[in-house]
Amino acid sequence: MKIGIIAWLHESNTFSSQPTNVESFRQNLLLTGEPIRAAMQDAHHEVGGFFAGLDRHGAQAVPLFAARALPSGTIQAAAFDQLLEMLTEQVQQTGPLDGYLVAPHGATVAENHPDADGYWLQRLRTLVGPDVPIVGTIDAHANLSTPMVQACNALIAYRTNPHLDQRQRGMEAAELIVRTVNGEIRPVMAAVMPSLAISIERQCTSEPHLTPLYDAANAQLRNDGVLSNSIVLGFPYADVEEMGSAVICVTDNDRKQAEQLASQLADQMWSMRHELTGTLIGTDEALDHCESLTGSICLLDMGDNVGGGSSADGTELVTAIHQRRLGPAFACLFDTEAVRICQNAGIGSTVDVCVGGHSDDIHGAPLSLTLEVISLHDGRFHESQPRHGGITEFDQGPTAIGRTSDGLTLMLTSRRMVPF
Repeated sequence: MKIGIIAWLHESNTFSSQPTNVESFRQNLLLTGEPIRAAMQDAHHEVGGFFAGLDRHGAQAVPLFAARALPSGTIQAAAFDQLLEMLTEQVQQTGPLDGYLVAPHGATVAENHPDADGYWLQRLRTLVGPDVPIVGTIDAHANLSTPMVQACNALIAYRTNPHLDQRQRGMEAAELIVRTVNGEIRPVMAAVMPSLAISIERQCTSEPHLTPLYDAANAQLRNDGVLSNSIVLGFPYADVEEMGSAVICVTDNDRKQAEQLASQLADQMWSMRHELTGTLIGTDEALDHCESLTGSICLLDMGDNVGGGSSADGTELVTAIHQRRLGPAFACLFDTEAVRICQNAGIGSTVDVCVGGHSDDIHGAPLSLTLEVISLHDGRFHESQPRHGGITEFDQGPTAIGRTSDGLTLMLTSRRMVPF
């Protein structure tokens, strides 16, 4: 049994002023063929789970195409077309396989195809024909579309946010496709997209307000014939028609059961909608609250999430912290020029820099600081835990650590990087 593996992952923030091009993928991951195995098989990622799951069941993995870029703006049309051509060539040159495991993100947007994932999945379906099984994983932040569902026999979303179960979901998908090819099961999928979008601030799956929904989903899995189900939280920073939350149910050749169970979960989600809107507070209120607390505090600007495609050099919070002299404090900013200044000055030197606020005018203005250069690094690191999107090897470019006299420590990177 030979199963092709395809991954194309990009979370597209259509509000970003920074478009995504082919180089954005090359800096992160852009591979074809066997090199994918070495790069991904041990990762805490669904693609790592594909390899592990197929190996466990005695199937041969045939890696075809893998592309991943850090969340950022809409993919340029020429870049999307170039990547799609690479994918198409790999499928055609490899020839017929018994099935395909796919890892679309589910919230990818291109200039020429707003539902980019649906488009490339439909292309794959056309290439391989109607009878070859395609089973996939999607990010919990996918914006599920009808073309995605129609192209695949089954789709499985991560069950955790922050995402800790990517590898497990990949292994689940591998088991499904092996059983399908062996004729043990015949997956059919139903999806319901209720008219709601869960606030990004209410999407943490370990919080009590989501517990009843996931408990209900887990209870459905105990029903005979149910192969999988998923709660798709949605990605609000992609301003496309498909944006919103959804539910998926996959059963063994029982479409009516799949539709009924998906509708039940969607109805429950709708009944909870007022608990899913979230309550955001402003910077001053947040810092007032911080000043009343003791111990370590993590402060997050929900609108400036690098993991959701923001600029990585937003200064609203760090400026307010600096103005209030709230050290010791730490922040990470993408600023290639500030890194260069620190490198030229050297460790132990004092430099005047204007950090952040260079990418756009919606995340704060540049902040002028005097920093002591504490350390300099090449920016490469290995992630041993299921964090950072499940990938294990990273390169944030030359990196400088600097500190103000008030105890504000900045990690300045030469590439955008999610600092968690």
